[in-house]
Amino acid sequence: MKTTEIVKVGVVLERQSTENPWLDYTWKCVAVMPGTTGFQSWKKIGSGPGWVRFFATTLELQLHKGETEGYRVNLSQPNPSIYVVLHNPTDEFPKPVLATACPFEAEDSDVSGDERVDRVPMPVEILALVGHFVNQHHREQPFKKRKRKKYFSADTKSSPATGRRSDHG
Repeated sequence: MKTTEIVKVGVVLERQSTENPWLDYTWKCVAVMPGTTGFQSWKKIGSGPGWVRFFATTLELQLHKGETEGYRVNLSQPNPSIYVVLHNPTDEFPKPVLATACPFEAEDSDVSGDERVDRVPMPVEILALVGHFVNQHHREQPFKKRKRKKYFSADTKSSPATGRRSDHG
């Protein structure tokens, strides 16, 4: 039984004009398209007043059996999403580096100053694949309560309220 699945997804980025005196434009990911291979990177695919859309690149969306809890959380939301990590989002052409269906993995990438995570709607084809993958591989993890460390041995006298040793006794 395979424990991972890989789907190629095309990343569509939109460049928008801005009134910001330090930036000429901003970028955001607006869509992912499953099954796109052989497309030319940074091909202009649409435009309108103040915006231009580009097919930026193709990334691998990888599903791992160890991340099924994150996929379940994503699928339980009203609008399941794909998260796309952009490296250097203020550059002339930012670099999409990761597409994931796991919100926990996306959150890990969002803490860096050089990367930004954009959330886009999950296409129906990928939604079906992720749902099937979760059904096949998810296993509930039993809750394990942690045991507290004992800071003092049984022969040491301590105050129950403060946990401090009493030198007089």
